[in-house]
Amino acid sequence: MDKVRTEEFRIDGDQLVAKVKEILKEGNVRRIIIKDDKGTVLIEMPLTVGVVGVVLLPVWAALGAIAALVANCTIVVEKLDVPDHAPNME
Repeated sequence: MDKVRTEEFRIDGDQLVAKVKEILKEGNVRRIIIKDDKGTVLIEMPLTVGVVGVVLLPVWAALGAIAALVANCTIVVEKLDVPDHAPNME
């Protein structure tokens, strides 16, 4: 069974979109949550494996607006911890 692990990144608002793109490229992301300095959730994005391209356009627009409004933020990333190899079936 896959386990979920959480990572947090504190960044400047102007780095928000670039960091989210970088996180998505890494893969195995279940959810991304953006919080302000006070810990208030600004946006929560549940993601599925098939979410790419045009479907993410509204998300990029929202992230751009958030980046313009906040000086610092925290990105909380939930990732699936996928085993490095399949169990030996011999």
